[in-house]
Amino acid sequence: MSARPIDEPHRVSSPLELLFDLTFVVAVAAVTAQLAHAIADGHGLTGLVPFLQVFLAIWWAWMNFTWFASSYDTDDVAYRLLTMVQMAGVLVLAAGVPAAAGHSDFGVVILGYLIMRMALVAQWLRAGLEDPASRRTALRYAAGITVVQVGWILRYLLAEAGTLPSFSVLPLFGCLAALELAVPWWAERVRATNWHPHHIAERYGLFTIILLGESVLAASRGVAGALESGEVSGPFVVIALFSLVLLFALWWLYFLVEAGEGLRDRRHRSFLWGYGHYGIFAALAALGAGLEVAVEQSGHAVEASPVALGYAIAIPVGVFLTLLWAVQAFVVKEPALHPAAVLGCVAIVLSLPLATAWAGVAAMVAAISTVCVLLVAVTMATVAGRRPYGKSWPRSSSPSEP
Repeated sequence: MSARPIDEPHRVSSPLELLFDLTFVVAVAAVTAQLAHAIADGHGLTGLVPFLQVFLAIWWAWMNFTWFASSYDTDDVAYRLLTMVQMAGVLVLAAGVPAAAGHSDFGVVILGYLIMRMALVAQWLRAGLEDPASRRTALRYAAGITVVQVGWILRYLLAEAGTLPSFSVLPLFGCLAALELAVPWWAERVRATNWHPHHIAERYGLFTIILLGESVLAASRGVAGALESGEVSGPFVVIALFSLVLLFALWWLYFLVEAGEGLRDRRHRSFLWGYGHYGIFAALAALGAGLEVAVEQSGHAVEASPVALGYAIAIPVGVFLTLLWAVQAFVVKEPALHPAAVLGCVAIVLSLPLATAWAGVAAMVAAISTVCVLLVAVTMATVAGRRPYGKSWPRSSSPSEP
């Protein structure tokens, strides 16, 4: 297991990586469904904390594997088997999502997370043994991950035993999460790993597509719930149509600029770019939950107020747009999104739910979708003045090829 070159031509996602991503579809679908139930019951804010906690575990496990694979994907028997162990951990975590979201019982989630992380530790130990040049970095990763996992287990055991004060449970989670995020920064201070910029950009793009697909799935669940009432109304058609338009617009905005070249030229900003995607990914997952409830309420009543439903859609959209501009600015010399356009769009989107009480949820969804489509149009006009549009995405090859 030696480090792969950072300028390897034609580097794309492997079939094993694509299979790995599919297991995360199950986990994301589970956590999105739980948030949708909380929103429909009028407890959206209460359900937001467990959603963000579980989604952090999902995102972090996916991200750690992705960057490791970009550096050390040997695709041999040992690598494949350890990766499959991580997939099993994802499915265990997904099975524990209902208990975590509904009863704050994180036991199964922690078990699944532990399986994923220990398999990754084994990968790092193998890299440390077989790649002398990066041995210290690999062993730092293995040690750091292991120590933090011990912290997660102790936190859970102390909370279950009742010896951990209730007011300290959430702050302790934040401390352990911060330590998780600090492990890569600490490990790579010795020697940076050989991740491939275009491969990383493609992997993040694929996960974005997965989350957009989850939003489509969530909205389709809402359609099924509304159709159970046996009545197809005008608001139902409007919400279903403009929900799809909204997702198309967000997809368009994300893929207007390819990040591979920016990551290649600004590798020192990769932490900001990679970590910033937690908010982007979480926003897309939360948007799916909001759209599901919005479609469903057009067929039968839900406990959530129209204004709450409006913000369940507007806030994820605002977070997505803001963070998308930020991560582009970190690595791209000329970001496609103009800050003034993004700021204006976010301000309008966040103000629209205030009118939901008298205009209705359908009108609010249509208005948010229209604003995002206008942002796409303005952004495309700006980008078209710089370069031919068709060459922005996709790009699966490295900059070294002719």
